[in-house]
Amino acid sequence: MTTVNAQSTPVLVACAHGTRNPTGRRLIAELALAARALRPGLATTAAFVDVQPPTVADVVGGLAEQRTPAVVVPVLLSGGFHVHVDIAGAVEAHPGTLAARPLGPDLRLAEVLHDRLVAAGADPTDPTTAVVVAAAGSSDPRATADVENTADLLQRTWAGPVTTGYGSAAQPPVPDAVEQARAAGASQVVVGAYLLAPGHFRDKLDGAGADLVTAPLLPDERLAAVLLDRYDEAIAAAARKAEVRGPHGVDTLDFWPGPDDV
Repeated sequence: MTTVNAQSTPVLVACAHGTRNPTGRRLIAELALAARALRPGLATTAAFVDVQPPTVADVVGGLAEQRTPAVVVPVLLSGGFHVHVDIAGAVEAHPGTLAARPLGPDLRLAEVLHDRLVAAGADPTDPTTAVVVAAAGSSDPRATADVENTADLLQRTWAGPVTTGYGSAAQPPVPDAVEQARAAGASQVVVGAYLLAPGHFRDKLDGAGADLVTAPLLPDERLAAVLLDRYDEAIAAAARKAEVRGPHGVDTLDFWPGPDDV
């Protein structure tokens, strides 16, 4: 088995959900470009799990044919079906390709959400201003737990109550969460769009009955930093797992089969 030196930099495959919204498409593309700007020389490419091409399976398969090491970073805010099935399946089909964990939860995402709330006109020091962290939703309880974790991180900097609501699959729906916050005594309810970019789910939030609704998280350079951290974490974890030492003490990663192993 031929090994690739740890300094041989794998391609970062930024794998997003996909959207028909042109602004959403542009912002996701700009996120990958921002990561490249923060780390000159890093090769990045995009992939998607739904709605728009190219699929993550096609991108990973194409890189595998070129014998190019890659790390798939889910440009998703929580770990649900797309992370644990779509992306995991694409990576497992090509040994040597790595899968990173999704962007969230992460303290920096909660900080961006906090800033979006303030920009929308909400007062973080007002104990009667309630926030509903609104996510797309997933039937996977791991995804719901990730969103709740983010709400807990936001609560550290928010005086009023912070709860969660979902666009589909999970409970409660965002309109119900807004209603529950009012019933609990909030004088103002703000929906924090825990979404990366404009699209179908963000459009639905305007009809949820809140006093204010924030913009999505992008654009923000902090998300590009999180993207790079997930990439680095995946490579470091693979290096620790392999525990392979190359000649002269240089670490190597067993990323790809050599020509005699195919």
